[in-house]
Amino acid sequence: MSGIDIAVATVAAMLDDESGGARARLLVPGEYLPYGVVPVLVADTTLYGARRLEETLLRWGPLPRPWLVWVAEAPARPVQDARFLVRALEGRLAGVARVPYLPVLRAVKGPDEALEYKNVRSAAEKLRRTIEGK
Repeated sequence: MSGIDIAVATVAAMLDDESGGARARLLVPGEYLPYGVVPVLVADTTLYGARRLEETLLRWGPLPRPWLVWVAEAPARPVQDARFLVRALEGRLAGVARVPYLPVLRAVKGPDEALEYKNVRSAAEKLRRTIEGK
């Protein structure tokens, strides 16, 4: 799994909260968005990730505004251009939830293993609270 793949799979597992896919699941490109769901886009904090987010939102259409889960790929702040671009896109988003840099994601085989770590579980709880508005 590449870095962004593990991040996307881990974010899906974080949001699902051990519900077996009942609370959150990944959709493949072109798959219809089920009625009544809260869409979530995942991007890393690179300028490249912010530009892919911008491209996705330009094609988003009449679907409900998605949440952005912005996953830190380094222990530093995102670069200025990425921060400015995401800030400019916030009007097209339901909100922005940030996941801190989790070095363990670089060393695990998958999201189940990642969720065995306390800092990942803590980030998951915070992420769910943010998106659920609690």
